[in-house]
Amino acid sequence: MLFIALEGIDGSGKGTQAKLLCSWLRDKGYSCYLTAEPTDNNIGRLIRKYLKEDNFDPRAIALLFAADRSLHIKDILSKLHSDNMVITERYFYSSLAYQGALGINIDWLEEINSFAPEADIVFYLDIEPEEAIKRMTSLSSFRNTREKESYEKEEFLRRVRQNYL
Repeated sequence: MLFIALEGIDGSGKGTQAKLLCSWLRDKGYSCYLTAEPTDNNIGRLIRKYLKEDNFDPRAIALLFAADRSLHIKDILSKLHSDNMVITERYFYSSLAYQGALGINIDWLEEINSFAPEADIVFYLDIEPEEAIKRMTSLSSFRNTREKESYEKEEFLRRVRQNYL
């Protein structure tokens, strides 16, 4: 079975496309498991909490993402061995792009994520940061129930996008 990662800056449509792809695969008779990073486990929730703060430690966040990913991979491999296609919205490529945009050394990021197997297919969804922000702010759930994460600011998204490219 295939392990597929969807990557791109916030607001690029990864979640929408992941759901559409999983639905299409199911229509074709495949079992499909949809997942995302950060996960919904305790570490993933801690990451989300810290990302809402403006003064988080980027190296600590990078290590938390790697720890979250370590647990996530066990789940991914289990699903793959059970004949599921696995589609993830974000994977370690996001850590390279996002934490790299914070000035963290890419070699170090690769080292702390060296345990992570490569995805079989990676789709990168490219979008201009201005358009991504328009998409995010047009969502009523974004406007009404979320604080803007530090990662969701235009100048930062521009650096992240450049890292992906």
